[in-house]
Amino acid sequence: MKVILTQDVPSQGKKGTIKNVSDGYATNFLFPKGLAVPATDKAINELKQAEAAQKKKLENEIAAAKALAAQLSSVTLVISLSAGADERPYGSVTSKEIAETLEASYGIALDKRKIDLERPIKSFGDAEVTVKLGHSVNAKLKISIRKK
Repeated sequence: MKVILTQDVPSQGKKGTIKNVSDGYATNFLFPKGLAVPATDKAINELKQAEAAQKKKLENEIAAAKALAAQLSSVTLVISLSAGADERPYGSVTSKEIAETLEASYGIALDKRKIDLERPIKSFGDAEVTVKLGHSVNAKLKISIRKK
């Protein structure tokens, strides 16, 4: 009997796979537990449509990430810090502060965990950080740290 797996089944396959299994296994185990449905023409068409919709969604997410990467690459973010008597900054610039300043200045909402900052920036001048946008799309964000 041909079935479409609705969940991952050990030793049978992954979700969305069409498998040939024995009738007893399908009717006594897979169907009652909701692990599979019969592979009718209607079910196969629904599976193909769901796969096409998932692929289209992934393409849209990649396109949005690339557009955001292009937007971030053209931005130079200016952050002001107070300086001490020895011309060294008080405090440091963290990924949280970068995300907040980016949203306040340019209206770009970005999760601080996407900003790849090895350690906080503790000096004045220009710096460049990598922003990981997912789907292996990365952007370089230029940051200029100035004195208040």
